[in-house]
Amino acid sequence: MTYEPRTYRTRMAREGLVGFRVVVKETDLWVLAARDFTPEVRETVLQERRQLESYLAAHPGFLEALAPWPEDPFAPPVVREMIAAAARVGVGPMAAVAGTLAQRVGRALSPQSPEVIVENGGDIYLQLQQPASIALFAGKSPLSGKVGLKIDPAWGPLGVCTSSGTLGHSLSFGRADAACVIATDTAFADAAATALGNRVPDAAAIPLALEWAGTIPEILGAVVIVGEKMGAWGRVELTPLS
Repeated sequence: MTYEPRTYRTRMAREGLVGFRVVVKETDLWVLAARDFTPEVRETVLQERRQLESYLAAHPGFLEALAPWPEDPFAPPVVREMIAAAARVGVGPMAAVAGTLAQRVGRALSPQSPEVIVENGGDIYLQLQQPASIALFAGKSPLSGKVGLKIDPAWGPLGVCTSSGTLGHSLSFGRADAACVIATDTAFADAAATALGNRVPDAAAIPLALEWAGTIPEILGAVVIVGEKMGAWGRVELTPLS
């Protein structure tokens, strides 16, 4: 696996918040919060990863599963969140791992920081007090970085997660440059973004994929980009970015 520099993070800033990076093995987070919480975030990530890695060691099929994993009341909380989120949209539990970790870190920080943004490989947990715009990155698409999503803080804590069949190392069976889902649960948004992207083999499939998104009550909004084509559904307010 080759490392892709996350240059988009140079554009992630917010007045009044401090940005800092925490890396633990494959988990690479960019966090915006009231102050630098690096020690606290690192400890949270270590605890969550320790539980996940123990479960993986005992259940080797979990890592490669492409279908929903059976409910397991004895699994640690991080694993149960992944299982539940992925099962709702018919994908394997690892499709929710980045969003789940981002959300668990964000929730851990929320009592100490009125606003928290946690980005994990393009999957974002947001707890906001003021509106924000989230840029859509879509690989080589001419729309990449040119379009943003306006996020209303009144929606409460939520996740904005993106899957790509042409960018990054996440597994996708589609060819969308970006398949983005907004949901109140970041673990679910991550899994749903994968499921949405799987439904986009080409630009002609965008309307049907968004129609599917409209059948899932937990999805607040969705955006799909393939090349120069883009479609959106639901609670999505697009804004041009310079």
